Amino acid sequence: MSALAPSEARALAVRLLSRHGFLPQAENARGDTLYLAHPDEDWLLRVSNHARTAKQRARRRDILTSLVIREPRTPAQVEALVAAALRDFAAERRRRADQPSAGESRK
Repeated sequence: MSALAPSEARALAVRLLSRHGFLPQAENARGDTLYLAHPDEDWLLRVSNHARTAKQRARRRDILTSLVIREPRTPAQVEALVAAALRDFAAERRRRADQPSAGESRK
């Protein structure tokens, strides 16, 4: 199996995520980062060619996970990355649902 260029691998990842109900919501100005979400929720899954900085993570709390592809990947590798991103997204969504909201205390 031949490797896909990073941009092609990211496009494949977006297609695979769309099969799980994720739809594009926004793209950064450079076009190297795409934000996806389910239509009925505000949580985002980010597909990019670079990791977020600590400052970016602190500022954008609505991004539950990032799928970063910066090197050539085979389709099978992209499928594995997408599966991991879906698991991470679901786990983080559950974790945040279990947290008390601001002003609410745990009993």
